[in-house]
Amino acid sequence: MESLEIVGRIKEQATLKATLQSAEAELVAVTGRRRVGKTFLVKQVFQEQILFEITGLQDEALDKQLAHFRFTLFRYSQDESLQTPKDWLEAFQKLVLYLDKQVSKHKKVIFFDEVPWLASQKSDFLTGLGFFWNSWAVNHKVVLVICGSAASWMVEHVVDNKGGLHNRITKLVHLEPFTLRETELFLQKRDITLKRGQIVELYMALGGIPHYLKEVEAGKSAAQNIDHICFSKRALLYNEFSRLYAALFAHAHKHIAVIQALATSRQGLTREQIVSKTGLSNGGHTTRILSELEQSGFITVYSIFGNKKKDRLHRLTDEFSLFYLQFMESHRNEEAGTWLHLSQTQAYKIWCGYAFENLCLKHLAQIKLALGIAGVYSKASAFSLKGSPTEKGIQIDLLLDRKDNIINIFEIKFYNAAWTLTADDAHKLREKLRIFQQNTNTNKHLMLTLVAAQGLKQNNHSIGLVEKVLTLDDLFLE
Repeated sequence: MESLEIVGRIKEQATLKATLQSAEAELVAVTGRRRVGKTFLVKQVFQEQILFEITGLQDEALDKQLAHFRFTLFRYSQDESLQTPKDWLEAFQKLVLYLDKQVSKHKKVIFFDEVPWLASQKSDFLTGLGFFWNSWAVNHKVVLVICGSAASWMVEHVVDNKGGLHNRITKLVHLEPFTLRETELFLQKRDITLKRGQIVELYMALGGIPHYLKEVEAGKSAAQNIDHICFSKRALLYNEFSRLYAALFAHAHKHIAVIQALATSRQGLTREQIVSKTGLSNGGHTTRILSELEQSGFITVYSIFGNKKKDRLHRLTDEFSLFYLQFMESHRNEEAGTWLHLSQTQAYKIWCGYAFENLCLKHLAQIKLALGIAGVYSKASAFSLKGSPTEKGIQIDLLLDRKDNIINIFEIKFYNAAWTLTADDAHKLREKLRIFQQNTNTNKHLMLTLVAAQGLKQNNHSIGLVEKVLTLDDLFLE
Protein backbone atom coordinates (compact mmCIF):
# COMPACT_ATOMS: atom_id res chain seq x y z
CA MET A 1 0.00 0.00 0.00
CA GLU A 2 1.40 3.37 -1.00
CA SER A 3 1.82 6.18 1.50
CA LEU A 4 -0.64 8.25 -0.57
CA GLU A 5 -3.36 5.99 0.86
CA ILE A 6 -2.98 7.91 4.12
CA VAL A 7 -5.91 10.26 4.65
CA GLY A 8 -4.98 13.73 5.87
CA ARG A 9 -1.97 13.92 8.21
CA ILE A 10 -0.30 16.32 5.77
CA LYS A 11 1.87 18.14 8.30
CA GLU A 12 2.71 14.95 10.17
CA GLN A 13 3.79 13.20 6.98
CA ALA A 14 5.94 16.17 5.99
CA THR A 15 7.65 16.19 9.40
CA LEU A 16 8.44 12.48 9.23
CA LYS A 17 9.65 12.59 5.63
CA ALA A 18 11.93 15.53 6.41
CA THR A 19 13.87 13.38 8.88
CA LEU A 20 15.02 11.19 6.00
CA GLN A 21 16.54 14.20 4.24
CA SER A 22 18.42 15.75 7.16
CA ALA A 23 22.17 15.28 7.54
CA GLU A 24 21.96 14.23 11.20
CA ALA A 25 20.46 11.42 13.20
CA GLU A 26 16.87 12.11 14.23
CA LEU A 27 15.04 11.06 17.40
CA VAL A 28 11.31 11.31 16.75
CA ALA A 29 8.59 10.92 19.40
CA VAL A 30 5.11 10.13 18.06
CA THR A 31 2.18 10.47 20.45
CA GLY A 32 -1.60 10.32 20.15
CA ARG A 33 -4.69 8.64 21.52
CA ARG A 34 -4.94 4.85 21.28
CA ARG A 35 -6.36 3.64 17.94
CA VAL A 36 -5.72 7.01 16.27
CA GLY A 37 -3.37 5.60 13.62
CA LYS A 38 0.16 6.31 14.89
CA THR A 39 1.62 2.94 13.88
CA PHE A 40 -0.07 3.04 10.48
CA LEU A 41 1.34 6.51 9.79
CA VAL A 42 4.90 5.57 10.76
CA LYS A 43 4.83 2.34 8.75
CA GLN A 44 3.34 3.96 5.67
CA VAL A 45 5.80 6.85 5.61
CA PHE A 46 8.86 4.72 6.43
CA GLN A 47 7.74 1.37 4.99
CA GLU A 48 10.91 0.81 2.91
CA GLN A 49 13.36 2.31 5.41
CA ILE A 50 12.52 0.38 8.60
CA LEU A 51 15.56 -1.65 9.61
CA PHE A 52 14.25 -2.88 12.97
CA GLU A 53 10.82 -2.67 14.57
CA ILE A 54 9.43 -3.89 17.88
CA THR A 55 6.12 -3.32 19.67
CA GLY A 56 5.84 -3.59 23.45
CA LEU A 57 3.67 -6.22 25.11
CA GLN A 58 0.79 -4.86 27.17
CA ASP A 59 0.94 -5.49 30.93
CA GLU A 60 3.94 -7.83 30.75
CA ALA A 61 6.96 -7.77 33.07
CA LEU A 62 10.61 -7.32 32.17
CA ASP A 63 11.36 -10.99 31.49
CA LYS A 64 8.55 -11.28 28.93
CA GLN A 65 9.55 -8.03 27.22
CA LEU A 66 13.18 -9.18 26.94
CA ALA A 67 12.14 -12.58 25.58
CA HIS A 68 9.98 -10.74 23.05
CA PHE A 69 12.97 -8.56 22.11
CA ARG A 70 15.16 -11.62 21.58
CA PHE A 71 12.57 -13.22 19.30
CA THR A 72 12.11 -10.02 17.31
CA LEU A 73 15.85 -9.50 16.85
CA PHE A 74 16.23 -13.16 15.81
CA ARG A 75 13.62 -12.68 13.08
CA TYR A 76 15.76 -9.88 11.65
CA SER A 77 19.21 -11.38 12.20
CA GLN A 78 18.53 -15.13 11.92
CA ASP A 79 21.32 -15.55 14.47
CA GLU A 80 20.77 -19.00 16.06
CA SER A 81 23.20 -18.21 18.89
CA LEU A 82 21.19 -15.21 20.06
CA GLN A 83 20.30 -15.46 23.77
CA THR A 84 17.69 -13.56 25.74
CA PRO A 85 19.43 -10.51 27.25
CA LYS A 86 19.49 -10.15 31.03
CA ASP A 87 18.50 -6.46 30.92
CA TRP A 88 17.73 -3.68 28.48
CA LEU A 89 21.30 -2.41 28.38
CA GLU A 90 22.44 -5.77 27.06
CA ALA A 91 19.47 -5.86 24.70
CA PHE A 92 20.48 -2.59 23.10
CA GLN A 93 24.09 -3.73 22.91
CA LYS A 94 22.91 -6.76 20.89
CA LEU A 95 20.87 -4.46 18.69
CA VAL A 96 23.97 -2.33 18.00
CA LEU A 97 25.94 -5.42 16.94
CA TYR A 98 23.17 -6.35 14.51
CA LEU A 99 22.79 -2.83 13.09
CA ASP A 100 26.55 -2.45 12.60
CA LYS A 101 26.34 -5.20 9.99
CA GLN A 102 23.59 -3.49 8.01
CA VAL A 103 25.45 -1.34 5.50
CA SER A 104 23.33 1.21 3.63
CA LYS A 105 23.90 4.42 1.75
CA HIS A 106 20.41 5.57 2.61
CA LYS A 107 19.00 6.68 5.94
CA LYS A 108 17.32 3.88 7.86
CA VAL A 109 14.64 3.81 10.56
CA ILE A 110 14.55 1.99 13.91
CA PHE A 111 11.01 1.89 15.28
CA PHE A 112 10.02 1.23 18.91
CA ASP A 113 6.23 1.09 19.19
CA GLU A 114 4.25 1.29 22.45
CA VAL A 115 7.32 2.32 24.42
CA PRO A 116 5.32 2.73 27.68
CA TRP A 117 4.68 -1.04 27.56
CA LEU A 118 8.33 -1.86 26.84
CA ALA A 119 9.37 0.35 29.76
CA SER A 120 7.61 -1.77 32.36
CA GLN A 121 8.05 -0.95 36.06
CA LYS A 122 11.69 -1.05 37.22
CA SER A 123 12.77 -2.28 33.78
CA ASP A 124 15.38 0.45 33.16
CA PHE A 125 14.34 0.50 29.51
CA LEU A 126 14.94 4.24 29.21
CA THR A 127 18.51 3.80 30.47
CA GLY A 128 19.12 1.31 27.68
CA LEU A 129 17.42 3.57 25.13
CA GLY A 130 19.53 6.51 26.28
CA PHE A 131 22.68 4.41 25.86
CA PHE A 132 21.57 3.33 22.39
CA TRP A 133 20.93 6.88 21.23
CA ASN A 134 23.96 8.56 22.80
CA SER A 135 26.59 5.91 22.08
CA TRP A 136 25.46 4.62 18.68
CA ALA A 137 22.45 6.17 16.95
CA VAL A 138 23.58 9.79 17.22
CA ASN A 139 26.77 8.87 15.36
CA HIS A 140 24.92 7.21 12.47
CA LYS A 141 22.50 8.60 9.91
CA VAL A 142 19.41 6.89 11.32
CA VAL A 143 15.94 7.88 12.38
CA LEU A 144 14.93 6.48 15.76
CA VAL A 145 11.15 6.60 16.13
CA ILE A 146 9.58 6.01 19.54
CA CYS A 147 5.82 5.82 19.74
CA GLY A 148 3.28 5.55 22.56
CA SER A 149 -0.45 5.91 23.15
CA ALA A 150 -0.02 7.08 26.74
CA ALA A 151 0.69 10.66 25.70
CA SER A 152 1.30 11.94 29.24
CA TRP A 153 3.81 9.12 29.90
CA MET A 154 5.62 9.94 26.67
CA VAL A 155 5.84 13.61 27.55
CA GLU A 156 7.01 13.02 31.12
CA HIS A 157 9.46 10.17 30.53
CA VAL A 158 10.69 10.84 27.00
CA VAL A 159 10.10 14.43 25.88
CA ASP A 160 10.91 15.89 29.31
CA ASN A 161 13.39 13.16 30.26
CA LYS A 162 16.01 14.28 32.83
CA GLY A 163 18.44 11.43 32.15
CA GLY A 164 20.20 10.16 29.05
CA LEU A 165 17.43 11.38 26.72
CA HIS A 166 17.38 14.92 28.10
CA ASN A 167 16.83 17.38 25.23
CA ARG A 168 17.49 14.61 22.69
CA ILE A 169 14.10 14.64 20.92
CA THR A 170 14.57 16.29 17.53
CA LYS A 171 10.97 16.00 16.28
CA LEU A 172 7.66 15.64 18.15
CA VAL A 173 4.61 14.49 16.21
CA HIS A 174 1.23 14.44 17.94
CA LEU A 175 -1.54 12.73 16.00
CA GLU A 176 -5.08 14.00 16.50
CA PRO A 177 -8.28 12.15 15.58
CA PHE A 178 -9.67 12.83 12.12
CA THR A 179 -11.64 15.99 11.54
CA LEU A 180 -15.08 15.67 9.92
CA ARG A 181 -13.60 16.31 6.48
CA GLU A 182 -10.87 13.73 7.03
CA THR A 183 -13.53 11.27 8.20
CA GLU A 184 -15.47 11.90 5.01
CA LEU A 185 -12.35 11.31 2.90
CA PHE A 186 -11.49 8.18 4.87
CA LEU A 187 -14.92 6.70 4.21
CA GLN A 188 -14.77 7.66 0.55
CA LYS A 189 -11.42 5.87 0.23
CA ARG A 190 -13.27 2.78 1.42
CA ASP A 191 -16.01 3.32 -1.18
CA ILE A 192 -18.51 4.47 1.43
CA THR A 193 -20.50 7.54 0.42
CA LEU A 194 -22.76 9.02 3.07
CA LYS A 195 -24.58 12.31 3.41
CA ARG A 196 -22.82 14.66 5.79
CA GLY A 197 -25.61 14.40 8.33
CA GLN A 198 -24.99 10.65 8.50
CA ILE A 199 -21.25 11.20 8.89
CA VAL A 200 -21.90 13.60 11.77
CA GLU A 201 -24.08 11.00 13.48
CA LEU A 202 -21.29 8.44 13.15
CA TYR A 203 -18.72 10.94 14.37
CA MET A 204 -20.71 11.86 17.46
CA ALA A 205 -20.69 8.19 18.52
CA LEU A 206 -17.27 6.99 17.32
CA GLY A 207 -15.21 10.16 17.02
CA GLY A 208 -12.56 10.56 14.34
CA ILE A 209 -10.79 7.33 15.28
CA PRO A 210 -9.64 5.44 12.15
CA HIS A 211 -9.65 2.04 13.86
CA TYR A 212 -13.32 2.48 14.78
CA LEU A 213 -14.31 3.98 11.42
CA LYS A 214 -12.85 0.97 9.60
CA GLU A 215 -15.85 -0.99 10.85
CA VAL A 216 -18.33 1.20 8.97
CA GLU A 217 -19.97 -0.79 6.17
CA ALA A 218 -21.28 0.47 2.85
CA GLY A 219 -24.98 0.14 2.23
CA LYS A 220 -25.90 0.75 5.88
CA SER A 221 -27.20 3.89 7.54
CA ALA A 222 -25.32 5.57 10.37
CA ALA A 223 -27.79 4.05 12.85
CA GLN A 224 -27.32 0.56 11.42
CA ASN A 225 -23.56 0.91 11.53
CA ILE A 226 -23.56 2.15 15.13
CA ASP A 227 -25.77 -0.78 16.04
CA HIS A 228 -23.39 -3.42 14.69
CA ILE A 229 -20.17 -1.64 15.74
CA CYS A 230 -21.24 -0.96 19.34
CA PHE A 231 -24.10 -3.20 20.47
CA SER A 232 -23.51 -6.59 18.92
CA LYS A 233 -21.82 -9.01 21.36
CA ARG A 234 -19.07 -9.61 18.85
CA ALA A 235 -18.76 -5.94 17.95
CA LEU A 236 -15.34 -4.28 17.91
CA LEU A 237 -16.34 -1.73 20.54
CA TYR A 238 -18.41 -3.98 22.79
CA ASN A 239 -15.64 -4.15 25.45
CA GLU A 240 -13.56 -1.24 24.21
CA PHE A 241 -14.27 1.17 27.07
CA SER A 242 -12.58 -0.81 29.86
CA ARG A 243 -9.73 -1.92 27.60
CA LEU A 244 -9.09 1.60 26.38
CA TYR A 245 -8.32 3.11 29.78
CA ALA A 246 -6.55 0.05 31.18
CA ALA A 247 -4.16 0.11 28.23
CA LEU A 248 -3.15 3.70 28.93
CA PHE A 249 -3.15 4.29 32.66
CA ALA A 250 -2.04 2.61 35.84
CA HIS A 251 -4.95 2.55 38.34
CA ALA A 252 -7.29 3.29 35.44
CA HIS A 253 -10.36 3.04 37.69
CA LYS A 254 -9.55 6.53 38.98
CA HIS A 255 -9.40 7.93 35.46
CA ILE A 256 -12.69 6.23 34.68
CA ALA A 257 -14.23 7.77 37.82
CA VAL A 258 -13.37 11.23 36.48
CA ILE A 259 -14.79 10.38 33.06
CA GLN A 260 -18.01 9.09 34.65
CA ALA A 261 -18.36 12.27 36.69
CA LEU A 262 -17.83 14.50 33.66
CA ALA A 263 -20.39 12.51 31.66
CA THR A 264 -23.07 13.76 34.07
CA SER A 265 -22.44 17.43 33.31
CA ARG A 266 -23.11 18.96 29.93
CA GLN A 267 -21.36 22.20 30.88
CA GLY A 268 -18.27 20.55 32.37
CA LEU A 269 -16.93 20.58 35.92
CA THR A 270 -14.32 22.54 37.81
CA ARG A 271 -11.57 20.69 39.61
CA GLU A 272 -13.34 21.15 42.94
CA GLN A 273 -16.56 19.70 41.54
CA ILE A 274 -14.66 16.71 40.15
CA VAL A 275 -13.07 16.05 43.54
CA SER A 276 -16.48 16.29 45.20
CA LYS A 277 -18.13 13.89 42.76
CA THR A 278 -15.34 11.29 42.65
CA GLY A 279 -14.00 11.35 46.21
CA LEU A 280 -10.45 11.78 44.87
CA SER A 281 -7.99 13.72 46.99
CA ASN A 282 -7.56 17.40 46.24
CA GLY A 283 -3.83 17.08 45.64
CA GLY A 284 -1.12 16.31 43.15
CA HIS A 285 -2.45 12.86 42.33
CA THR A 286 -5.72 14.30 41.02
CA THR A 287 -3.77 16.94 39.10
CA ARG A 288 -1.84 14.15 37.43
CA ILE A 289 -5.00 12.22 36.51
CA LEU A 290 -6.59 15.30 34.95
CA SER A 291 -3.39 16.09 33.07
CA GLU A 292 -3.14 12.53 31.75
CA LEU A 293 -6.75 12.57 30.56
CA GLU A 294 -6.25 15.93 28.86
CA GLN A 295 -2.99 15.00 27.15
CA SER A 296 -4.48 11.72 25.96
CA GLY A 297 -7.40 13.55 24.35
CA PHE A 298 -10.27 12.36 26.53
CA ILE A 299 -11.12 15.67 28.15
CA THR A 300 -10.73 19.30 27.12
CA VAL A 301 -10.08 22.10 29.57
CA TYR A 302 -11.59 25.54 28.98
CA SER A 303 -11.11 28.85 30.73
CA ILE A 304 -14.14 30.59 32.20
CA PHE A 305 -14.61 34.07 30.77
CA GLY A 306 -13.94 36.79 33.32
CA ASN A 307 -13.12 34.37 36.15
CA LYS A 308 -10.32 35.99 38.15
CA LYS A 309 -9.84 32.85 40.24
CA LYS A 310 -8.59 31.14 37.08
CA ASP A 311 -11.01 28.26 37.60
CA ARG A 312 -11.27 26.10 34.53
CA LEU A 313 -13.95 23.79 33.22
CA HIS A 314 -13.10 20.17 32.42
CA ARG A 315 -15.36 18.72 29.77
CA LEU A 316 -15.62 15.14 28.49
CA THR A 317 -14.98 15.47 24.75
CA ASP A 318 -14.05 11.90 23.80
CA GLU A 319 -17.02 10.90 21.69
CA PHE A 320 -16.89 7.17 22.28
CA SER A 321 -16.53 7.47 26.08
CA LEU A 322 -19.60 9.71 26.28
CA PHE A 323 -21.55 7.44 23.96
CA TYR A 324 -20.61 4.35 25.96
CA LEU A 325 -21.64 5.87 29.29
CA GLN A 326 -24.87 7.33 27.89
CA PHE A 327 -26.07 4.23 26.06
CA MET A 328 -23.85 1.17 25.81
CA GLU A 329 -23.20 0.63 29.52
CA SER A 330 -26.89 0.32 30.35
CA HIS A 331 -27.99 -1.59 27.25
CA ARG A 332 -25.58 -4.49 27.06
CA ASN A 333 -26.75 -7.97 26.11
CA GLU A 334 -29.77 -6.64 24.29
CA GLU A 335 -30.93 -7.90 20.92
CA ALA A 336 -30.04 -6.58 17.48
CA GLY A 337 -31.59 -3.22 16.67
CA THR A 338 -30.85 -1.72 20.08
CA TRP A 339 -29.54 1.54 18.65
CA LEU A 340 -32.32 1.81 16.11
CA HIS A 341 -34.69 1.80 19.09
CA LEU A 342 -32.62 4.11 21.31
CA SER A 343 -32.25 6.66 18.52
CA GLN A 344 -35.99 7.35 18.78
CA THR A 345 -35.90 8.27 22.47
CA GLN A 346 -35.69 11.56 24.36
CA ALA A 347 -32.31 10.46 25.76
CA TYR A 348 -31.03 10.36 22.18
CA LYS A 349 -32.14 13.95 21.55
CA ILE A 350 -30.40 15.14 24.72
CA TRP A 351 -27.22 13.27 23.80
CA CYS A 352 -27.28 14.75 20.29
CA GLY A 353 -27.26 18.26 21.73
CA TYR A 354 -24.27 17.54 23.98
CA ALA A 355 -22.36 15.56 21.35
CA PHE A 356 -22.92 18.22 18.68
CA GLU A 357 -21.60 20.90 21.02
CA ASN A 358 -18.48 18.79 21.54
CA LEU A 359 -18.13 18.40 17.80
CA CYS A 360 -18.23 22.18 17.36
CA LEU A 361 -15.69 22.68 20.14
CA LYS A 362 -13.34 20.31 18.32
CA HIS A 363 -13.75 22.14 15.03
CA LEU A 364 -12.94 25.67 16.14
CA ALA A 365 -10.41 26.02 13.33
CA GLN A 366 -13.15 25.29 10.79
CA ILE A 367 -15.55 27.66 12.56
CA LYS A 368 -13.00 30.47 12.48
CA LEU A 369 -12.33 29.79 8.81
CA ALA A 370 -16.05 29.95 8.04
CA LEU A 371 -16.32 33.23 9.93
CA GLY A 372 -13.38 34.67 8.01
CA ILE A 373 -11.32 35.19 11.16
CA ALA A 374 -8.72 32.43 10.79
CA GLY A 375 -5.97 35.05 11.07
CA VAL A 376 -7.51 36.92 14.01
CA TYR A 377 -6.21 35.98 17.46
CA SER A 378 -9.04 34.77 19.63
CA LYS A 379 -9.49 32.85 22.85
CA ALA A 380 -12.21 30.26 23.31
CA SER A 381 -13.90 30.07 26.69
CA ALA A 382 -17.21 29.42 28.44
CA PHE A 383 -19.37 31.57 30.69
CA SER A 384 -21.81 30.63 33.41
CA LEU A 385 -23.89 32.71 35.79
CA LYS A 386 -26.12 31.27 38.47
CA GLY A 387 -29.59 32.69 38.76
CA SER A 388 -30.69 34.86 41.67
CA PRO A 389 -34.04 36.18 42.93
CA THR A 390 -33.55 39.26 40.76
CA GLU A 391 -31.69 37.89 37.73
CA LYS A 392 -31.89 34.81 35.56
CA GLY A 393 -28.87 32.59 35.20
CA ILE A 394 -27.26 31.95 31.82
CA GLN A 395 -24.94 29.35 30.33
CA ILE A 396 -22.72 29.98 27.31
CA ASP A 397 -20.78 26.87 26.31
CA LEU A 398 -18.65 28.61 23.72
CA LEU A 399 -17.57 32.15 23.03
CA LEU A 400 -14.65 33.55 21.07
CA ASP A 401 -13.03 36.64 22.54
CA ARG A 402 -11.32 38.30 19.57
CA LYS A 403 -8.53 40.87 19.38
CA ASP A 404 -10.57 42.92 16.90
CA ASN A 405 -12.97 43.95 19.68
CA ILE A 406 -15.67 41.42 18.92
CA ILE A 407 -16.93 38.51 21.00
CA ASN A 408 -18.77 35.75 19.16
CA ILE A 409 -21.45 34.33 21.42
CA PHE A 410 -22.38 30.90 20.05
CA GLU A 411 -25.77 29.25 20.08
CA ILE A 412 -25.41 25.62 19.00
CA LYS A 413 -28.44 23.66 17.77
CA PHE A 414 -28.73 20.13 16.38
CA TYR A 415 -31.92 19.58 14.41
CA ASN A 416 -32.80 17.63 11.28
CA ALA A 417 -34.37 20.72 9.77
CA ALA A 418 -33.57 24.42 9.68
CA TRP A 419 -34.04 26.01 13.09
CA THR A 420 -36.91 28.49 13.41
CA LEU A 421 -36.70 31.10 16.14
CA THR A 422 -39.88 31.73 18.07
CA ALA A 423 -40.64 34.97 19.86
CA ASP A 424 -39.74 33.22 23.12
CA ASP A 425 -36.39 32.01 21.68
CA ALA A 426 -35.54 35.53 20.52
CA HIS A 427 -36.39 36.99 23.92
CA LYS A 428 -34.18 34.46 25.72
CA LEU A 429 -31.26 35.12 23.38
CA ARG A 430 -31.52 38.89 23.84
CA GLU A 431 -31.63 38.39 27.59
CA LYS A 432 -28.56 36.17 27.41
CA LEU A 433 -26.62 38.90 25.57
CA ARG A 434 -27.83 41.58 27.97
CA ILE A 435 -26.95 39.59 31.10
CA PHE A 436 -23.53 38.68 29.71
CA GLN A 437 -22.70 42.29 28.83
CA GLN A 438 -23.99 43.58 32.13
CA ASN A 439 -22.06 41.07 34.25
CA THR A 440 -18.78 41.23 32.32
CA ASN A 441 -18.77 44.99 31.63
CA THR A 442 -17.30 44.31 28.23
CA ASN A 443 -17.22 47.10 25.68
CA LYS A 444 -16.74 44.70 22.81
CA HIS A 445 -19.44 44.10 20.23
CA LEU A 446 -21.36 40.91 20.97
CA MET A 447 -21.99 38.96 17.78
CA LEU A 448 -24.61 36.25 18.19
CA THR A 449 -23.44 33.34 16.06
CA LEU A 450 -25.59 30.31 15.33
CA VAL A 451 -24.18 26.90 14.49
CA ALA A 452 -27.17 24.85 13.36
CA ALA A 453 -26.89 21.52 11.56
CA GLN A 454 -29.39 22.55 8.88
CA GLY A 455 -29.10 26.30 9.19
CA LEU A 456 -31.64 28.94 10.16
CA LYS A 457 -35.04 29.73 8.71
CA GLN A 458 -35.08 33.51 8.64
CA ASN A 459 -38.07 35.31 10.10
CA ASN A 460 -38.88 38.54 11.91
CA HIS A 461 -37.49 37.14 15.17
CA SER A 462 -34.04 36.29 13.75
CA ILE A 463 -33.48 39.43 11.68
CA GLY A 464 -31.26 41.86 13.55
CA LEU A 465 -30.47 39.28 16.23
CA VAL A 466 -28.50 36.40 14.69
CA GLU A 467 -25.58 37.96 12.82
CA LYS A 468 -23.79 34.84 11.57
CA VAL A 469 -25.14 31.39 10.71
CA LEU A 470 -22.96 28.31 10.20
CA THR A 471 -24.14 24.88 9.05
CA LEU A 472 -22.76 21.35 8.85
CA ASP A 473 -20.94 22.15 5.64
CA ASP A 474 -18.89 24.81 7.44
CA LEU A 475 -17.68 22.20 9.90
CA PHE A 476 -16.35 20.12 6.99
CA LEU A 477 -14.02 22.88 5.76
CA GLU A 478 -10.37 21.93 5.32
